[in-house]
Amino acid sequence: MNMNWANRVTILRILLIVPFVSCMLKINDVELSQTMQNVMRYIAAGIFLVMAASDVLDGYLARKNGQVTKLGSFLDPLADKLLMVCACLLLASQKAHVPGFRLPQTVVVLIIGKDLFLLIGFFVVYLITLQIRIIPAPIGKFATALQLSMVTAILLAPEVSTLIPAWIWFLRLLWWSAAITAILGTLIYIHTGSRYIEQHERSLNQQN
Repeated sequence: MNMNWANRVTILRILLIVPFVSCMLKINDVELSQTMQNVMRYIAAGIFLVMAASDVLDGYLARKNGQVTKLGSFLDPLADKLLMVCACLLLASQKAHVPGFRLPQTVVVLIIGKDLFLLIGFFVVYLITLQIRIIPAPIGKFATALQLSMVTAILLAPEVSTLIPAWIWFLRLLWWSAAITAILGTLIYIHTGSRYIEQHERSLNQQN
């Protein structure tokens, strides 16, 4: 098992999902004062920013130290998807949404739907080719960056919106951009997976 520093950072990002979810579930807790609810949201935002920064750090460490591994190539997108699924579900829920800035369910369905399609596609490609193929596309990195920005902007929205009244419109632009990018990413990954399967079958036919 290749447990280098890049992989350790990625695993730390996965572990931080637990306290992030715990804090998010308390931001609308009626048993807490408004001040404590805000504190929980600030802590959740802080943890989320640490996880977002670690997403950049683990990739940098892997490239700088020449430690790009199959384990890291699997764990990094897994960490991103676990984080975004949890964040999106919470921000759209009754219990953990940010008051006045609730994430639309349609956006959640499109973002999570992309990840489900990718998971299904991964198993389809493996069943047909018997090979594990994880090649991140630029659209996937861009979609992740948009989603991280979207979640951060929502968590900080109550304070920022008092300074920038048009913040809600910026948020809407962010979350619909994230949703559209998720759709485009799904189509691109489907096309890439189909081409890989075709190339694999062509290679087998030539060998026979």
